Amino acid sequence: MTAPQGCRSDLDSRYYRLCDLAEGWGIALETLAAVGAVATVAFMFALLILICKVQDSNRRKMLPTQFLFLLAVLGIFGLTFAFIIKLDGATGPTRFFLFGVLFAICFSCLLAHAFNLIKLVRGWKPLSWLVILSLAVGFSLVQDVIAIEYLVLTMNRTNVNVFPELSAPRRNEDFVMLLIYVLFLMVLTFLTSFFIFCGSFPGWKRHGTHICFTSFLSIAIWVAWIVLLLIPDIDPEWDDTILSTALVANGWAFLAFYVFPEFLRLPRQRSPTDYPVEDAFCQPQLMKQSYGVENRAYSQEEITQGLEEVGDTLYAPYSTHFQLQNRSPQKDFSIPRAQAPASPYNGYEGRKGDS
Repeated sequence: MTAPQGCRSDLDSRYYRLCDLAEGWGIALETLAAVGAVATVAFMFALLILICKVQDSNRRKMLPTQFLFLLAVLGIFGLTFAFIIKLDGATGPTRFFLFGVLFAICFSCLLAHAFNLIKLVRGWKPLSWLVILSLAVGFSLVQDVIAIEYLVLTMNRTNVNVFPELSAPRRNEDFVMLLIYVLFLMVLTFLTSFFIFCGSFPGWKRHGTHICFTSFLSIAIWVAWIVLLLIPDIDPEWDDTILSTALVANGWAFLAFYVFPEFLRLPRQRSPTDYPVEDAFCQPQLMKQSYGVENRAYSQEEITQGLEEVGDTLYAPYSTHFQLQNRSPQKDFSIPRAQAPASPYNGYEGRKGDS
């Protein structure tokens, strides 16, 4: 078989889509995936640089989960090449395993972020970075178990060539059925993001907008490629084109509508309007209306007892429990003027007859 135009003569035939000028979709998707991978790596380095510049501690707590999200997006762009390359014993297990796992990680990170925003937008104490990361990993592990179990049962432990041998309709149905949990995560993330808009602190609602719109756009992309993949009238040769296009489109949706807006908000200063007074992350307690009755200092019995014990005590309403008392008339504390004492020799004239 001669190599198509644009490919080397010694190139393996399964790589022809990467360079065949007659099938331009492969080259176009390959280019978009490569640019997306480079942009994702740039965001990852930028995230490491911004760690020291993020002033808001609650935004800093999301950085480990967002780094995991970027790793999954990078894997999505890399997986595109496995769908451009011809399906065989090597690319088959890779497609069926990584497609669901990578998207499960992405939507799990978005869901964990949404849970944290629900607490922040209501003024509650936020989750720690370890809890947020654990939620993201925990949600995605379910898809790992499903994918591993499917591969083991389908390949019968060793038969990696089973996927090319399956008929196209059967293979597509299995592929969609394998992603039911990812669809559940996607819809759950979209519905959970609506609760972010019910809080009192508008600064966190902008983050919820990123998650809501990204989830909605992902649902639209997934509905489109699933419908196209399951339509029997479409030639099976377009299956790889549909799936690789869905990967590139969803990867760029993640970067454009979630990653990029989040990076714009990371270096911003901490806004006092995004938090309760004095960062008291707790629900405000309702004031009891019975304070005036429960306070013994203001009770009527206390006042009556005070009047009986101190006859001249006056009650001053809304004052402290120290009551006013009538005082005796004020005494004169002025300093008297000094006067010369009377001399004993007054009236003595010094006559002898007087002696």
